[in-house]
Amino acid sequence: MTTRTESASASLLPALRSHLWFASCAPAFQQALLVLGRLHHLEAGETLFVRGDDDAGLCCVVAGAVRLGSINPRNGAQRLLMYLEPYHWFGEVTVIDRQPRAQDAVADLDSIVLVVPRSRLEPWLDAHPAHWRDLSRLACSKLRLMLAAAEDHATLPVEQQLARRLVLAVSNFGQTTPAHWRRRVRLPQEYLASMLGVSRQTVNKALRALEREGLLRLGYAELEIADLAGLVARAGDLEMDALTAGFAELAVPTALPGGEALR
Repeated sequence: MTTRTESASASLLPALRSHLWFASCAPAFQQALLVLGRLHHLEAGETLFVRGDDDAGLCCVVAGAVRLGSINPRNGAQRLLMYLEPYHWFGEVTVIDRQPRAQDAVADLDSIVLVVPRSRLEPWLDAHPAHWRDLSRLACSKLRLMLAAAEDHATLPVEQQLARRLVLAVSNFGQTTPAHWRRRVRLPQEYLASMLGVSRQTVNKALRALEREGLLRLGYAELEIADLAGLVARAGDLEMDALTAGFAELAVPTALPGGEALR
């Protein structure tokens, strides 16, 4: 299967700026990522890259969703690390360390991904070295997420782990403002189970408990957040700077009048 690619239009910039990391970068770097990149159109189930690939590059989901993880050698199932939706950036580590890909990226739906190849991005960064720090900031935000997830797994009950994972899902891993947080999340229970490292039955039981608390409503392969402020409270302190302002807004009842701020 040949992936269709095309140039990215400047009209994409406003949507990309809904991601806090991208919005925090200088306009020159934002423009460079758009100009140097190509939009890759993927069908559901199509692979963007696999573990061990050397075709490193910085990527951003523009439409659809991408599963990031590794393949279980015993049964061929994908161990899901992250479920990436618009407008999430990933792949920065391979640009920084020049090592092969450490994960597999597979389109879960028909998707569009902006790919900025390292072969084009690295020379630009070398000519504008101040922006290497921007790429490092992106990598550090992921490291903080992984460390927090490891600590959660060791210390928190499954219901709270699940609430925290859902808060990260609706907020694009803490990289969007509350105005862009989503009410509906497409996360099948087997995906959540894989990310939390527990059985599907355990996830189902935890979801039912959160549903009884009035925090969410379950649907087929997706769920709807019924009480986002309540879910945030149930998740507890995530200790992520990108989420602090959003949590403060959600603590004020008038911040979410009837949920109009959610999509």
